Order: sequence, then C-alpha cells, then structure tokens
Amino acid sequence: MRKRLLLVGLLLLVLVSVVSAQETQVEETVVADDVSVEWWDETVWYLLFVRSFYDSDGDGIGDLQGITEKLDYLNDGDPTTTDDLGITGIWLMPITDAASYHGYDTIDYRAIDPDYGTIEDLEVLLDAAHERGIRVIMDLVMNHTSSQHPWFIQSAAGDAEYADWYIWRDENPGYLGPWGANAWYALNGRWYYAPFWSEMPDLNYDNPDVLAEMFDVATMWVEDVGVDGYRLDAVRYLLEDEVDGRPVLADAPINRALLTDLNETIKETNPEAVTIGEIWTSSNAVRRYVDEGSVDMAFEFDLADAIVSSASAGNQRNIYNRMRSILPTYEYGQWASFTTNHDQARLLSQLNGNIEANKMAASMLLLGQGSPFIYYGEEIGMQGNKPDELIRTPMQWDETAETGGFTQGTPWEPLTAGFEQATVAGETDDPASLLSHYRALVHLRNETPALSIGQTALVESNYRSVYSFVRYTADETVLVILNLDNEETRDFSLTLEEGPLSELTSAEVLFGDMEPALPEMNEAGGFSEYVPFDEPMPPYTTVVIRLN
Repeated sequence: MRKRLLLVGLLLLVLVSVVSAQETQVEETVVADDVSVEWWDETVWYLLFVRSFYDSDGDGIGDLQGITEKLDYLNDGDPTTTDDLGITGIWLMPITDAASYHGYDTIDYRAIDPDYGTIEDLEVLLDAAHERGIRVIMDLVMNHTSSQHPWFIQSAAGDAEYADWYIWRDENPGYLGPWGANAWYALNGRWYYAPFWSEMPDLNYDNPDVLAEMFDVATMWVEDVGVDGYRLDAVRYLLEDEVDGRPVLADAPINRALLTDLNETIKETNPEAVTIGEIWTSSNAVRRYVDEGSVDMAFEFDLADAIVSSASAGNQRNIYNRMRSILPTYEYGQWASFTTNHDQARLLSQLNGNIEANKMAASMLLLGQGSPFIYYGEEIGMQGNKPDELIRTPMQWDETAETGGFTQGTPWEPLTAGFEQATVAGETDDPASLLSHYRALVHLRNETPALSIGQTALVESNYRSVYSFVRYTADETVLVILNLDNEETRDFSLTLEEGPLSELTSAEVLFGDMEPALPEMNEAGGFSEYVPFDEPMPPYTTVVIRLN
C-alpha cells in the first residue's frame, strides 16, 4: 500500500527525506511524527445513485452502463484538461438486488439489481474507472435485509437452518428502537426486531453462520469483482448488547469489535480496500470506531451541518467552532466530509436557492481538511426536499423536455420542476456557473498537496463573515480566506498565534481575483492582526493564497 508521510504538529517542520508517490501523484516529504497517508485521504468522491444518473437503454432507469458512458464528465483521465469534474472516487449507492427502488432492503447480496445490469457491467465500469484513476466503492447494507429476502422468509416459516438468522422473541420485549420508535413486529406467533422499518428486519450477528456469510459477501465483491471498498450502512446497529438487563442498541463495544474483524478480513483480501462508515452520532463516539480500526474513515455529520449553516447565515461561527472541535478529536485522515447526501434535503434547497451561498459551501468542503464527498447533481444546483424520491431525482444533463437528457424513455421519477435552469449543458461553458466553481476547486485540490493531504491551522478572524484557515505540508503552505456573506467586508484582520510559516518571500494567488499583502511572520510561525487586502472582499468571495 502506498504510504506517504506529512507534518502532524504545527511546529514540527524537521525535514527528514523525500519519497515519491506511485502513479501520477505529487512528491511528499518525510517529517517528524510519522502519519500514513492512504489513497482515500486525497480522494475527492462522488456519491452516485445509479437509478438516477444516466439511462443507457431507454427504460427510464439509470444503469451501470450509463455510468460508464458518462465517466468522462466525472474524470476523463487526462490531468491536463479542466472540463471534467475531476473526482477520483465514486460511491455507488446499493446496487445489489433489492425489493425497493433505493436498494437498502436487499434480497440477494450476491447479485446485481437487474434494473442496473449485470456483474459483467460492473466489471466493465470498474475497468474504465480505474483507467481514469477513479476508485469505486459500493454500499454494503449489512444491518438488515428485505422481508422478501429468502433468508427471512425461511426464518419466519420456522426453517431450522435459518431459524435464528434474524432477531426473534416469543413475546414482545416491549422496548423501543434506537430512535424511540417501535422496533418489534408480530409474525407467525413470534416477534422480530426491525428498527428501521417493519419490512427491513435486522440480521442476527450473534449467529456465527450469519457472521460467516456476510463476511464472505464482503470479501466476494472486493476479491472476485474488484470494487475498491465499501461505504458501510448503519454500522452503529449491527450487533446489540445488554448491560444490567438493559438493551444497548447502538455503538456497543462488541459492535465495534465485529466491525474491526470485518475490516481486517476485507484487508486480507485487498490491503488497499477502504471502509467508510455511516456513523451518524457525535464526533467523540465516531472516533472510537476509527481509533479501533472498525472502519478506516467515517462521515462527519456535525461538520456537514456546520458547513451548511455557515453558508446559509453568512457567518463563520459554526464552521470555525466545529473545526476547532474536530481537529483535536480525530487523528489524521479519519473523517469524510460532505454537505448533504441521499437522506437529506438537497444543498441548494437548504440554502433557499442561493447559488452564491452554495459556492461558499463548496469552498468550505473542497478546500477544507477531510476526504470530501459531492452528492450527484450538487455541482449543478439540483434541488429537492423530502420525501426521499424527490431528493434522488434523475440527473439534469440538458434542457430536453421531461427527460433532461437522462433517458430516451420515461424517467422512473419525474425531474424536479424547473430543472431546465440547472443542467450540465447549460453550465459547462459558463465560467461563473456553479459547475465551473466545483470543477475549479476540485482540480485545484488535486493539484495542490497542501489542500489534498495537508494539515489545518485555524486562523482567527475579527469579522463575522470571514472564515480563514491554513492548510500545510512540510513543503507547502496555503492560506484560504472566504467571505461567506452577501455583503462586502469592512476592515478586518487575521491572526494565527503559532503556525507552520517560515521565511516568507511572496504570496501567490491560486484562486480568486484579489491581490494579497504578505503577512509579517511572528516568532511562532504565525502572524498577528494581518490585513490581507487593501480593499474590501466582495460578497461570496473565495481566495486561496500560496505562501512561499
């Protein structure tokens, strides 16, 4: 596995040696306090709902072949071009055979949903993606199956082989599920546990046969098919426990131990495979999973809320405070960042249609630390609120009436009303468009080591709408300054009491139109009351400066 090392502490800048990354990556320096950088740490991800991305055969449903046909939009494989999005990782929402359109109620863990194609179609997609430098992970839904899964049907019927593959009780235990809702349902004189929905019963991981089968499923897709890892769904709830007669329904230590065994098993198959956990809880609870090796990385939901709320309010407070909490909580490379996903109202809808505020959210996401995920269509400003079908509508490729270029048939779900105002075709050649903003930032991140794999030092701003931070490796330091508000700034200054700066000679603008002054460095490698510009920052402005 590729290993590269970078600076951990703000003041530890002792250069040891230089190592070369494999393939077409940048060189990095080896410094004190070694930290391993894995490929997923520097990946920009695209969360993709197959059913809604592109339909290759005219049946109105997106499919795997459709993704292959549209890969050049995501990354054309040529690092010299800038008209692709530039992402280097894809997360496929569930693609195995399932009972519902969303795929989170599996009926066959070893088969592709026939609406999406075949395993051979997936292999073609993987080969084409890998040729472009894109890794592909798939959703693995281990906590529960569909009630239509043959295992559950046989278990409910009393088949001895599958009798305890699910969690059954002869009487209703009476306690509620993890969210305080009903979790027990009667069937054939017994009660089964299904906290997510009555039609998604939980598997019983106290049964070694269930454990063995699901571990085998996890290794199959990596070893036999070639996926690069998994987004693990709902992993807080796989294995319940009991303490002093009371149920522990989430985050039990035995649950983390199970996941650690799973992660080790997957890596025995492919040491470079990644596991990314959906662990929707506090950062301190999430950290236990990554510290114990239960997953390689986990989504930071609180950070996502902070990005969106700061972009909405035009105020740096939430994002600054959230990052100040996150940085000492996690070790390097332990969190995945995002703004919204398939379970939440779309970003632009949360921002009340404010494209410029959306750009600020993108700047916080793509310039900040953490492995960033873009939900499909976010880059063009797709909108949608609950119910779930309306936040998972077909991709808006062009202005074609009713289909938006998604299909030659009838879309499985109607496109969002007014979709013609936000399409790939309509934005691709507009330098001021949301799509152009995303493309520029993704490419800048890919080309700038400090932005892709660097550490973070938060900069104090005395102005409510100005959010600023330094990203750095031993060889590169970048200062990011954002005006999140819809008004230009008045006088403001920035302070970094101690930091990674050394012998500054020039300030090079990497993104934005403003000309910065060079900060006067203090003895601790930072700066005090630095006034970066001699004029106000315009509304919704992103400036990225390399400090040489």
